[in-house]
Amino acid sequence: MPHLNTPIINPVSAYPSEWNGLDSSERPSPAIPRFPDPSDEGFDGFAIDLSVVIPAFEEAESLPELIPWIARVCETNGLSYEVIIVDDGSRKDATWPVIKHLSHENERVRGIKFRRNYGKSACLNVAFEAAQGRVIVTMDADLQDSPDELPWLYARLLSQDLDLISGWKKKRYDPLSKTLPTKLFNQATRRMSGIYNLHDFNCGLKAYRHEVVKSIEVYGEMHRYIPVLAKWAGFPRIEEQVVQHRPRKYGKSKFGLNRFINGFLDLLSIYFTQRFGKKPMHFFGAIGLLLFMLGTVFVMFLVGEKLYTNWVLNKLGRAVTDQWQFYVSLTLAIVGSQLFLAGFLGELISRNSTERNVYLIGERV
Repeated sequence: MPHLNTPIINPVSAYPSEWNGLDSSERPSPAIPRFPDPSDEGFDGFAIDLSVVIPAFEEAESLPELIPWIARVCETNGLSYEVIIVDDGSRKDATWPVIKHLSHENERVRGIKFRRNYGKSACLNVAFEAAQGRVIVTMDADLQDSPDELPWLYARLLSQDLDLISGWKKKRYDPLSKTLPTKLFNQATRRMSGIYNLHDFNCGLKAYRHEVVKSIEVYGEMHRYIPVLAKWAGFPRIEEQVVQHRPRKYGKSKFGLNRFINGFLDLLSIYFTQRFGKKPMHFFGAIGLLLFMLGTVFVMFLVGEKLYTNWVLNKLGRAVTDQWQFYVSLTLAIVGSQLFLAGFLGELISRNSTERNVYLIGERV
């Protein structure tokens, strides 16, 4: 079923599938969907077409180039827009003064400053709360993402009634130390999430429907897994689009091995909480019950063997407690009992949670 806010004025024609493998420099100009103005009949509630969200950490040199470029692209394509820049606690350069200057020059530019460095996920979560556009696009501040992709992401998201489009930097300019861990990370994420049509989960250039970003919470290092969060929140229409990847012009990459490790741990956390967050007994209880039963069966086997040796064969066998198998069985039973209790406590906590009956509703009639 199409979304209620599909365009009713000059809708985009079918988006040819062969365009998906081309970046913006290789495609013809897009047809931009047009919507009714606030004063017109059929207004869908969005006075702003596009919200551009930019996390920035010590990017004072790149922002003065990036923001006018975004403005030029949006104005050329007739898109009403806002730019939300989140300064992630920059201290070594003038990122925040630059943001304030850009906001003074262009009223569509808004800035948020953190008192300290919280990370990219925190920047996105705060900006998502503030975004008012029909479509929200995230991009990095380092000029490696091209604003020329914005009208294409906007047009395709709406014309194909998608929930999310993730960019794919098919041709990269990053060193092997960054691209190799990224490939391993993407492969693991595809297998665990079941989203097999994305090559690059970590691409900063993504487009979302307004309701998607309002329905998810991003924290820790989970910005890498927004497509996974969106899918599990009930937004399965996720596609990929080849985008330009430009060489870094200023500064240096903030990527480090610790982010790769933390990202993998966050993937496990997302998988567990989404699958068992509201029913912890299904995880802990099942494993605990299995271990307890295995331990009990092994102990019964050892006792039965001892009785058979003493009474049937009339031999004096080893005492049950002298065998190492007894202690393995006892450990299994104890661990199983503890896991079962953990599941029970988890259920009690879940029942008292304020979000125990919070469910995302897509539509009402």
